[in-house]
Amino acid sequence: MYRFSYDEIFEESGAVTRERERMALDHAIELLTVAADAGPNSREATAALEYLQRLWAFLIRDLANPNNELAEALRANLISIGLWMLKEADQIVQDRSQNFAGLIDINRTIRDGLR
Repeated sequence: MYRFSYDEIFEESGAVTRERERMALDHAIELLTVAADAGPNSREATAALEYLQRLWAFLIRDLANPNNELAEALRANLISIGLWMLKEADQIVQDRSQNFAGLIDINRTIRDGLR
Protein backbone atom coordinates (compact mmCIF):
# COMPACT_ATOMS: atom_id res chain seq x y z
CA MET A 1 0.00 0.00 0.00
CA TYR A 2 1.14 3.50 -0.78
CA ARG A 3 0.69 6.23 1.76
CA PHE A 4 1.01 9.87 0.81
CA SER A 5 0.86 12.83 3.09
CA TYR A 6 -1.43 15.70 2.22
CA ASP A 7 1.67 17.89 1.85
CA GLU A 8 3.11 15.55 -0.80
CA ILE A 9 -0.13 15.50 -2.76
CA PHE A 10 -0.53 19.26 -2.46
CA GLU A 11 3.08 19.86 -3.54
CA GLU A 12 2.65 17.55 -6.54
CA SER A 13 -0.58 19.30 -7.47
CA GLY A 14 1.23 22.67 -7.43
CA ALA A 15 4.00 21.26 -9.60
CA VAL A 16 1.46 19.97 -12.12
CA THR A 17 -0.28 23.34 -12.18
CA ARG A 18 3.00 25.20 -12.74
CA GLU A 19 3.90 22.80 -15.56
CA ARG A 20 0.56 23.46 -17.25
CA GLU A 21 1.07 27.19 -16.89
CA ARG A 22 4.57 26.87 -18.39
CA MET A 23 3.16 24.91 -21.32
CA ALA A 24 0.43 27.51 -21.90
CA LEU A 25 3.00 30.31 -21.84
CA ASP A 26 5.29 28.31 -24.16
CA HIS A 27 2.44 28.02 -26.62
CA ALA A 28 1.74 31.76 -26.39
CA ILE A 29 5.42 32.50 -27.02
CA GLU A 30 5.49 30.20 -30.04
CA LEU A 31 2.37 31.81 -31.51
CA LEU A 32 3.68 35.32 -30.86
CA THR A 33 7.02 34.51 -32.47
CA VAL A 34 5.30 33.29 -35.64
CA ALA A 35 2.99 36.32 -35.55
CA ALA A 36 5.92 38.73 -35.24
CA ASP A 37 7.42 37.26 -38.41
CA ALA A 38 4.08 37.30 -40.27
CA GLY A 39 3.18 40.86 -39.27
CA PRO A 40 0.50 42.51 -37.13
CA ASN A 41 -2.27 42.20 -39.73
CA SER A 42 -1.76 38.50 -40.41
CA ARG A 43 -3.93 35.52 -39.48
CA GLU A 44 -1.06 34.37 -37.30
CA ALA A 45 -1.14 37.63 -35.36
CA THR A 46 -4.89 37.39 -34.87
CA ALA A 47 -4.60 33.82 -33.59
CA ALA A 48 -1.66 34.64 -31.31
CA LEU A 49 -3.28 37.72 -29.81
CA GLU A 50 -6.61 35.98 -29.23
CA TYR A 51 -4.82 33.11 -27.48
CA LEU A 52 -2.74 35.52 -25.40
CA GLN A 53 -5.80 37.52 -24.36
CA ARG A 54 -7.72 34.38 -23.35
CA LEU A 55 -4.72 33.02 -21.45
CA TRP A 56 -4.08 36.20 -19.50
CA ALA A 57 -7.77 36.78 -18.80
CA PHE A 58 -7.85 33.30 -17.27
CA LEU A 59 -4.66 33.90 -15.27
CA ILE A 60 -5.93 37.26 -13.99
CA ARG A 61 -9.19 35.66 -12.82
CA ASP A 62 -7.22 32.94 -11.06
CA LEU A 63 -4.86 35.43 -9.45
CA ALA A 64 -7.78 37.58 -8.26
CA ASN A 65 -9.43 34.60 -6.59
CA PRO A 66 -9.16 35.00 -2.80
CA ASN A 67 -8.37 31.28 -2.53
CA ASN A 68 -5.23 31.69 -4.65
CA GLU A 69 -2.35 30.85 -2.32
CA LEU A 70 0.33 33.05 -3.85
CA ALA A 71 1.49 35.97 -1.74
CA GLU A 72 -0.78 38.98 -2.15
CA ALA A 73 1.98 41.28 -3.43
CA LEU A 74 3.05 38.72 -6.05
CA ARG A 75 -0.55 38.24 -7.15
CA ALA A 76 -0.99 42.00 -7.49
CA ASN A 77 2.20 42.30 -9.56
CA LEU A 78 1.17 39.45 -11.85
CA ILE A 79 -2.30 40.95 -12.29
CA SER A 80 -0.67 44.25 -13.28
CA ILE A 81 1.51 42.44 -15.80
CA GLY A 82 -1.53 40.61 -17.12
CA LEU A 83 -3.46 43.83 -17.56
CA TRP A 84 -0.51 45.29 -19.46
CA MET A 85 -0.49 42.17 -21.67
CA LEU A 86 -4.16 42.64 -22.48
CA LYS A 87 -3.69 46.35 -23.18
CA GLU A 88 -0.61 45.81 -25.35
CA ALA A 89 -2.30 43.03 -27.33
CA ASP A 90 -5.25 45.35 -27.89
CA GLN A 91 -2.88 48.08 -29.11
CA ILE A 92 -1.52 45.67 -31.72
CA VAL A 93 -5.04 44.65 -32.78
CA GLN A 94 -5.90 48.34 -33.21
CA ASP A 95 -2.75 48.90 -35.30
CA ARG A 96 -1.27 51.25 -32.69
CA SER A 97 1.68 49.04 -31.85
CA GLN A 98 3.79 46.19 -33.16
CA ASN A 99 5.32 45.28 -29.82
CA PHE A 100 5.39 41.51 -30.25
CA ALA A 101 8.93 41.50 -28.84
CA GLY A 102 7.76 43.01 -25.55
CA LEU A 103 4.95 40.48 -25.23
CA ILE A 104 7.32 37.62 -26.01
CA ASP A 105 10.00 38.82 -23.57
CA ILE A 106 7.62 39.27 -20.65
CA ASN A 107 5.89 35.96 -21.25
CA ARG A 108 9.32 34.28 -21.30
CA THR A 109 10.25 35.96 -18.02
CA ILE A 110 7.01 34.82 -16.38
CA ARG A 111 7.39 31.30 -17.80
CA ASP A 112 10.98 31.06 -16.59
CA GLY A 113 9.89 32.20 -13.13
CA LEU A 114 7.62 29.18 -12.86
CA ARG A 115 10.59 26.79 -12.77
